[in-house]
Amino acid sequence: MSFKSRKELRRLKIRKSIRKKIFGTPEQPRLSVFRSNHDIYAQVINDVEGKTIVAASSMNKEIAAQKVTKTDQARLVGKMLAALALEAGVERVVFDRGGFLYHGRVKALADAAREGGLKF
Repeated sequence: MSFKSRKELRRLKIRKSIRKKIFGTPEQPRLSVFRSNHDIYAQVINDVEGKTIVAASSMNKEIAAQKVTKTDQARLVGKMLAALALEAGVERVVFDRGGFLYHGRVKALADAAREGGLKF
């Protein structure tokens, strides 16, 4: 088994244990984060209905056009997501880090979402 597949399996195992405990409701939806090597994606999900309320990613034209570091891109995504969520009437969320360590880009996104007005 290669290093990458072991690493990926470990993350998926952690993700599975996190998802056992975290569930998004209409009052307090789940803020899910996915981090690839190049981009970062975040969405606010109502798990009861199985619907995505709002989503933002570093592939957005306004964010992608800026030549900044990946951590700064994550901050911009967090601020954009918070603004979209507040516009949609969502103030409180449950944070789902998706098996990634709460460090670096994931932490930057979470902190920016908090600064943008989301509570979690």
